[in-house]
Amino acid sequence: MDEALKELGETIAAALSDEVIAATVANHELVVEARADQIVKVLKFLRDDSNCKFTQLMDLCGVDHPDRPQRFDVVYHLLSPQLNHRIRVKVKTDAETPVPSATAVYSSAGWYEREAWDLFGILFDGHPDLRRILTDYGFQGFPLRKDFPLTGFVEVRYSEEEKRVVYEPVKLTQEFRTFEFMSPWEGAKYILPGDEKAEAQAPEGGK
Repeated sequence: MDEALKELGETIAAALSDEVIAATVANHELVVEARADQIVKVLKFLRDDSNCKFTQLMDLCGVDHPDRPQRFDVVYHLLSPQLNHRIRVKVKTDAETPVPSATAVYSSAGWYEREAWDLFGILFDGHPDLRRILTDYGFQGFPLRKDFPLTGFVEVRYSEEEKRVVYEPVKLTQEFRTFEFMSPWEGAKYILPGDEKAEAQAPEGGK
């Protein structure tokens, strides 16, 4: 199986020598790394070529690597029902550089790209309706970026006084705690029933 995937990767790399950076087989899966500005051409080839026939876009997602200048990977998972093949295509981008939209090649890319924009802030050039899809109206930031705070920036509650939902800055209900390991919840200083063996003395002579 790996040999067949390797041959397919070599075929794709040879046909798209200027668009494909690398084609490798990892964990029995074919992974193609492409230039972001050429992703539409790569996807059209993978869809239409008789050796590929990747006619279905199964998933499109983002991956955040905040330590890289191009911090985002955009990952496309394609399926060929006719040839029973799967492939993963990856491109790199940053927070300011848009990736060409794949909606002209796969109509299912529309909602996937909106999700990647909503959660990571990845821009897609040529998308017909690039707006948030999962987060609430007026949401601040992109919650799947690794530098996004776990608490978020605002909290939502229903105000009895105003008779509506209101947004307020996050207020932690519990202050930060320094664990001194003196609380029973953090480590008891007494022997619990059944734990007597933990206090057993070592044999004389250390044997």
